[in-house]
Formats: sequence, C-alpha cells, structure tokens
Amino acid sequence: MAAAASSTSAAEITRRLTGICGPTFARFAGAADEVAGRAARWVAVPGGPAAAAQVLRLAARHDLTVVPRGAGTKIDWGAAPARVDIMLDTGRLAGIGHQPAGSPVVEIGAGTPLRAVQATLERTGRRLPLDPPSPGATLGGVLAADEAGPLRHRHGTACEQLVGLRWLDADGELVGAGVGAAEVPAGPAPVGLDVGRLLCGSQGGLGVLVSATLRVQPVPAGRVWVVRPVWTPLEVHDLVRTVLADRLDPAAIELDLPATGPLPRRPMPPAEAAARAAHPSMAGRLRPFPPARGGAGALAVLLEGGPADVAERADRLVTLLGGETNAGHTAPHWWRRYPFAPGDTALRIEVPIHDLHAAVYALRDAAGTPVPVRGSAGLGVVHAALPGSLPADRVASILAAVRGVLLARRGRCVVVAAPPAVRQAVELWGEPAVIPRLRAAKEHLDPHRRLAPGRLPGGL
Repeated sequence: MAAAASSTSAAEITRRLTGICGPTFARFAGAADEVAGRAARWVAVPGGPAAAAQVLRLAARHDLTVVPRGAGTKIDWGAAPARVDIMLDTGRLAGIGHQPAGSPVVEIGAGTPLRAVQATLERTGRRLPLDPPSPGATLGGVLAADEAGPLRHRHGTACEQLVGLRWLDADGELVGAGVGAAEVPAGPAPVGLDVGRLLCGSQGGLGVLVSATLRVQPVPAGRVWVVRPVWTPLEVHDLVRTVLADRLDPAAIELDLPATGPLPRRPMPPAEAAARAAHPSMAGRLRPFPPARGGAGALAVLLEGGPADVAERADRLVTLLGGETNAGHTAPHWWRRYPFAPGDTALRIEVPIHDLHAAVYALRDAAGTPVPVRGSAGLGVVHAALPGSLPADRVASILAAVRGVLLARRGRCVVVAAPPAVRQAVELWGEPAVIPRLRAAKEHLDPHRRLAPGRLPGGL
C-alpha cells in the first residue's frame, strides 16, 4: 500500500495536508500520536466535512491509511491498526445544529465534547440521556467505541438512540442515514440507519463520523440514588431480581464489587506512573477508589422523575432492600467510573442478568481471587480489570475459562484494552456473530482497507 506514497515525499504530503487543513492544523505526528500503541505518521485536523473529505481523497490517491481520533479518551481500546499513516483529528468537526424550540432531536458534530453538548442543552432544560464514563469524550468517540454509562438501563446506548447519522466513506463521499440523510449532497443515495449503526463500535474502521442526530428529553426534576452494601455476586443477583420485580422504573441499576484480595501488581516506575496519569483516557477521571469498609461492594439504583414520585419510589425501595440501604441526592463516588486504568487488561462481560453472578464467580475462579467488577447489573453488562503485570499466557487462560462458562449462557467477554503483549496473545472479541455483516459493510464502504485496517473484529 505504501508504493504510491513512496513516490511522493513526506514533505509533499505534509504540504498538501497543510493546504487542506491550514498551516497550524497539519503536522508530522509526535510521540503521543498513536492508536493502541501503533504510531501515526501525520496528524490532520480538517476544519469541516469538506476538508475531511479532501484528506480522505488525498489518502486514497497515495494509498495511505486513515484513522479518526476524537479526544483520545479511548484511543488505547481495541486492536491496534495495521498502519496509521494519517490520524484524522475530528476536533474541528464540532458544533450543535440549530433546532427549533421544543425540537425532540438535535444534530451534533462528531468532534463535539459530550459535556459541552449537555451544558448547552441544560440551558433550555434538556439533555441527552447519555452518561459514558469517559469525561472528556466527544460524541463521535462515544459512538465509535459504542460506549455507554448507567443510563443505558432505561434509554439504551447512544447507538440505540440514533435517529440520523452522516459520515464520510473511504473515498471521501458523504453518506447519510435516517434523519438528515436527505440533506446529503449529490453522491451515494442515503442508506438505512441499520447500516449507519454498524459504524457504532467500529473504531473508525467503516467511516469518519461527521455528525449524529439524537433524541433529547427534559432534564428530570428529581433524582435519587438508593444504595445498599453487598458482599457476594449471588446477593447482587437476588437484589436485582427484587428491584426489577417491583416495577420501580429505575433509570439505572449499577454494581460495584471491589477486589478484596487484588492480584499482585509489579512496582510501577515513577515515569510509567506519570505517563499513565497523563494518558488522554484519564482526563477528568479519578483513580479507582479503595474498597468500602470491610471489603463491601455496593448496589446503587438511580430513580428519576417528578420530585414527589421519586421520593415515594425511593422510600419503597429502601424498605424493599432493607439492610443498610440509604437514599440520597448524590451519586456514589464510583458511579460512572471504570474499574480499570491505562495499562490494565480491561474486560467487558455481557450476559443475561440472571447469569451475571455465574459470570463473576467464573472470573474469580479463573483468576484465583476476587477481581474488581463494575457496571450495569440491571442489564448484565459489566467491566472488570486484570493487572497489566499479569503474563499474557495467564490472561489467556483466564479468558478461556470465563468464555467457556459464558458460551453456555449466551454471554461473551470482550477485551476492551490491554497491554501489547496481551493484545497479541489473545482474541480480543471472542467469537462475534456480527463479523459477516461487518465484512460486507467493510467491502462496501472501504473495499481497499484504508480506514483503520485491522481495528474491526476478525482483523478487518
């Protein structure tokens, strides 16, 4: 693929990128410009969709690969691409489309920080029902990683909330799906939103997101968190069943099970500790908290709605859960925080809720000790962390054991992020059933494998 690029000097590519993006928005990549450990050659920050399309056309002419980057909060997630020639920074593909007062939807530029979107909507008493744990993430980054927070229990992920999407394919053609697709200029006909949703979780491997249209809703007048200490996965199983059976309409049901006997970690050199703390994925994020007293975990239920209604439901839930349950207007300190940090092997476990406790026990048994687990107990989607110091073959054996248990329960375990040695030694996705659809989408949208090659499951 580099044959055409070799006939054009690196300085000439830089000059052309500068002509497209502007003198301060194109450069040779630096040490921090990498994707899952794979270094980029150039960084381009186009000023809008038309400029981004020109970058993609330039890449096509010179057989260069392109990997989109938002805020970089999840740049170490997933598989490393085979090559990163141009890192296309979406920071200038930002903004919130003008909508009539009371509109049920809003169009948002992919490079817009999600917290900026929420702050803007809150001025008119509205919000996106999205709360991913990456504080500095852009909307495009959330979609590209299919990231979701506690509110997914009631509202689904950002990808499930999409009503419209616009993106650029590998040839720089603007493609539209759903609401707003009719506004796409002459070119490919608008496609179905089901195709657009394949971009969710694709890590930039199917297209460069330009904008997304999502539903908005009024900010709830009342919010209460009801929290109960828990000690075992089986106890969590019984409590979640109790909450769901009582029809309390929770907005979220979250679990925090800390590791009371953590796997040993190697001493971390000061330089490595400083590098981890400065990683983009840690922007605005606190380190994992120590376990609660006695090693107890917690089950937290968020109730939203009118103040009087929320208060009545909270009282019912406190009585229902018993024990040391309490209610308050402040989220637990661990709410919307991953149990892992950069350098750890981060796992996402998805399993029917009635089998979540079996999955957690399987992980503990395979690791030989409790492993920190946190996430949406009401949906059976949780994250766990293994120390980055564990040898790759040890991680592989833990994964094999857990996946064997999950296979019989229609569940799966995905490696979200991992050190390079682990990434190379294990299958990150297990056996995803969507590979045939992804392969078809890749062939249609990026037949020459120029967009983040190797980032998708199956090495696509």
